[in-house]
Amino acid sequence: MAADGAVEPGPPAAVAAPSSAPARAPASGRLFRPISAEDEEQQPTEIESLCMNCFRNGMTRLLLTKIPFFREIIVSSFSCEHCGWDNTEIQSAGRIQDQGVRYTLTVRTPEVRGAQSRYPSVIEKARALESEPWTANESTYVSEPQFAVCKMVLVLSSAQDMNREVVKTDSATTRIPELDFEIPAFSQKGALTTVEGLISRAVSGLEQDQPTRRANEDAIAERIDEFIVKLKELKQVASPFTLIIDDPSGNSFVENPHAPRKDDALVITHYNRTLQQEEMLGLQAEAPEEKPEEEDLRNEVLQFNTNCPECNAPAQTNMKLVQIPHFKEVIIMATNCENCGHRTNEVKSGGAVEPLGTRITLHITDPSDMTRDLLKSETCSVEIPELEFELGMAVLGGKFTTLEGLLKDIRELVTKNPFTLGDSSNPGHTEKLQEFSQKLDQILEGNLKVHFVMNDPAGNSYLQNVYAPEDDPEMKVERYKRTFDQNEELGLNDMKTEGYETGLAPQR
Repeated sequence: MAADGAVEPGPPAAVAAPSSAPARAPASGRLFRPISAEDEEQQPTEIESLCMNCFRNGMTRLLLTKIPFFREIIVSSFSCEHCGWDNTEIQSAGRIQDQGVRYTLTVRTPEVRGAQSRYPSVIEKARALESEPWTANESTYVSEPQFAVCKMVLVLSSAQDMNREVVKTDSATTRIPELDFEIPAFSQKGALTTVEGLISRAVSGLEQDQPTRRANEDAIAERIDEFIVKLKELKQVASPFTLIIDDPSGNSFVENPHAPRKDDALVITHYNRTLQQEEMLGLQAEAPEEKPEEEDLRNEVLQFNTNCPECNAPAQTNMKLVQIPHFKEVIIMATNCENCGHRTNEVKSGGAVEPLGTRITLHITDPSDMTRDLLKSETCSVEIPELEFELGMAVLGGKFTTLEGLLKDIRELVTKNPFTLGDSSNPGHTEKLQEFSQKLDQILEGNLKVHFVMNDPAGNSYLQNVYAPEDDPEMKVERYKRTFDQNEELGLNDMKTEGYETGLAPQR
């Protein structure tokens, strides 16, 4: 036991060994007696044990005692007369409590909150007594010569706060928020000490390796020295501070000097332990299996092996989920063949078939319309009424591009048709295709105003609204009910999603 009342930490110091020396048993009576310096019958049990420092026999003393308004604890102390090594610690004699406990102690500087007297000399003497360990109750001082009564109300003085008895177990975490200081759980052995002893123990631990730090890392050693000075100032209570002891086992304790009355400076909170705290205390045999976290595919490009559709050589396809604003998720797939250089890309809807079909009509009036983002699904058909042009569904596949990009793909598809080239071409058809290509160029340059219509029975196509979330005056979006033929093309007529098991039961 140090002078400040702290139980000093140390490595495992003693192992009980067989010895011919008999152990001295405590006096008869109750096994756990309240701790008291006046109880002469309360004597520790002495057991000869092996010293782990010099491997000779030393003496272990065990004291079974009870903290008032708390519970039973075991205080153990080992000392070796051969090498001088000693070590002390405490252990709870009870079980782990059903709930964890958190003690929050506010250590305040002493002050006289109020003084009343008919004689100034009485008040002066009352303020002179401010440094004495007054309690937080109303106290009365009587001056004998004048028989004048001075009524004072004092907060709990620093001396009484620093001398509070503290039981800190191995699993307790100690924090001082004002210094951003924390002693983690299981970093020190249990201790029966005081508030001042806890701070002194922390100072001793920080000062232990300072000579080595000054030799190797002088800057870090200087910062630790500054922090040690702050800890020592806490012992003098130069300013108020808060001491928090958080013990998931519920076996730590901070003394209430006013018990059984309430202590305004001490807040005791009981809480339910978390799964991590249960596992830390060894109360869970096996940690529950953690569910695997769902991968966020939106920020990851997936790759899988495939064959090139042109040369059949091994190639890789990249796939990524993309969220289109004011629409839905789509899947973009791109294949690049390193053997023949063929490239292809495709877009598929990431959601289900919509309940209603979608028809989007855009009046192209400005070259800036060419920059609108566009999603054309495999089930979408494209129509330009002014050119008497219609592109059926599944042609060009699914694409996520701009309006300009889709019109260029249409021009390339029409002008490079092998049936319209070479000796087998019809001169009349060739002229019409050239005229169609020229009109597409005029649309791309913004010189020809036309209507661009996207009709998707599945409702999975999209054309950007540059005025979003407001309505676009040049774009019209219609929702319509699909016909029987459209449902047939989508395979929805024969699809049964409810009550399908009843039809399968007789067959089984």
